[in-house]
Amino acid sequence: MTVLPENRTVADFQARARRALATEPPRAMCDVAGHAGPSDFELNPGLDGSGLLGAQRRPKPAAVLVPIRETRGRASVLLTQRAATMRVHAGQIAFPGGRADRADDGPAATALREAQEEIGLRPDQVDILGFLDGYLTGTGYMVSPVVGLVGPDFVARPEPGEVAEVFDVPLDFLMDPANHQTHRRKIDGRAYSFVAMSFGNRYIWGATAGMLKNLYERVYG
Repeated sequence: MTVLPENRTVADFQARARRALATEPPRAMCDVAGHAGPSDFELNPGLDGSGLLGAQRRPKPAAVLVPIRETRGRASVLLTQRAATMRVHAGQIAFPGGRADRADDGPAATALREAQEEIGLRPDQVDILGFLDGYLTGTGYMVSPVVGLVGPDFVARPEPGEVAEVFDVPLDFLMDPANHQTHRRKIDGRAYSFVAMSFGNRYIWGATAGMLKNLYERVYG
């Protein structure tokens, strides 16, 4: 049965997430053609990602933090707007996160390290609830989404070279399937469909929107 999250509290989300999310991270590496989970290619049946990486055929491991916190008594998702000067995905809305380093002890370590670098969120300010399915991006990354609760003492300190702004979007909005739209545009000359969520003047799309949709399917679907 589908549950619509009306005025969902952090405590309710926490209880549902601990029941629904995986306790172990997804595989960081897999063969592209064999990936059956969520991806940028789900809405584009003519594309399967197998041409992304040439002979290597293995995506690069990455992780993001899906940060949930309480804002004015309601659960919200903390997101970032990437700096306009970034070489890739400039100005887009994203979770804190990035490519795995060799020294990282798994996806959770990657997500927490990147969150501290990007927005000043310390690992001790995050309670990890679990993991979503690995998400294959059109840029050749296998992203492990790490869902965590952010403590009330967190004050964002964005790294200006990477993050232009840190903001919250109500969980109620993001977890309402009526707000999960399918948009289409040309990227590099090719028509491409993707998940999008428009919240005021915030346009959340692509992998970030796809992972939020997967969060809904796992926790509330």
